[in-house]
Amino acid sequence: MSERPRDFLLGAMVMAATPALGQTATPAVQPTASTMHDVASIPNFSGRWAHPYLTGFEPPPSGPGPVRNKSRLPNGVANFQQLVGDYTNPVLKPPAAEVVKKHGAISLAGEGYPTPSNQCWPQGVPYIFWDFWMEMIQKPDKIVMIYRHGNEVRWVRLNQPHPAQLTPSWHGDSVGHYEGDTLVIDTVGMKVGPFSMVDMYGTPQSPALHVVERYRLVDYEAAKDAIERNERENFRASGGGEFDANYRGKVLQLHFTVEDENIFAMPWTATITRLLFAAGMPVVGISGALQEPETPNPFLLFRVGPEADIADRQPPRLGRPPCGPVSLGRAPPISVRTLRLRLRPYG
Repeated sequence: MSERPRDFLLGAMVMAATPALGQTATPAVQPTASTMHDVASIPNFSGRWAHPYLTGFEPPPSGPGPVRNKSRLPNGVANFQQLVGDYTNPVLKPPAAEVVKKHGAISLAGEGYPTPSNQCWPQGVPYIFWDFWMEMIQKPDKIVMIYRHGNEVRWVRLNQPHPAQLTPSWHGDSVGHYEGDTLVIDTVGMKVGPFSMVDMYGTPQSPALHVVERYRLVDYEAAKDAIERNERENFRASGGGEFDANYRGKVLQLHFTVEDENIFAMPWTATITRLLFAAGMPVVGISGALQEPETPNPFLLFRVGPEADIADRQPPRLGRPPCGPVSLGRAPPISVRTLRLRLRPYG
């Protein structure tokens, strides 16, 4: 899929302020006095980082890991055109395993099932980690993460706790802090909707979902094992997340832990190792224009570029929805309900 950086649609998903129905926040991984740093000691994570692999999650070298694809190409790589999640993964509780099994049966039959990607629905955490590229912007009081294929934005407050009473939202409530050279992000309070899932295999989620992300800049050689595991596991896609194959500088490695007492029998981990977006490719200059919306309108689409003004808003393009990969055999079309929702705030 082609990229037009000066014609990039940015979907700022800001959730409406509806009262929470008594949802109490899971305690966040809290910073301590020893983890508070001055600006000079904080690594520079800002930039556009690529990871054009499907379905994206890199399994750990050992221990509990994500659901993986049982369907494989002749070279052993997961077959993205046939997503058959391994429902025997011991991290899954029996009801969740049954859901994954049913999704796999649909895919084996040559049909597709709806996902946040192919239904143009907000992508929660950790599902959204699959995205081919992510741009991170560091500010003194927040981190902004922009994901290309869903045109979605995450806002992470720094050195703050979760509120005592959470209003569930599609990306959840994310708070972060620095621990040495690591950016730690704690996310809870994710809303559960008709297409919500943890991964592309249909693994379900519940309101108890809790994700901890740890980002580090790692030397290429130190990350080589994870990069090679990823290439053995995930399908290399083209378009939307190119990188220089000869690049050997620092990489951005995300190590994340997922727990949900209603879905998983134990916490599990995975990584996403991102390389710098290919040198010479134009980068959307949004840092100066991006502003956190003050009004709870979750469907603001902006045309942004090097000289963009946040007020230069463009209407939705229903002809080519800003979604992620469709795939999944004969994937289901975007539902009438979804198209209707694209013309009003996600609720």
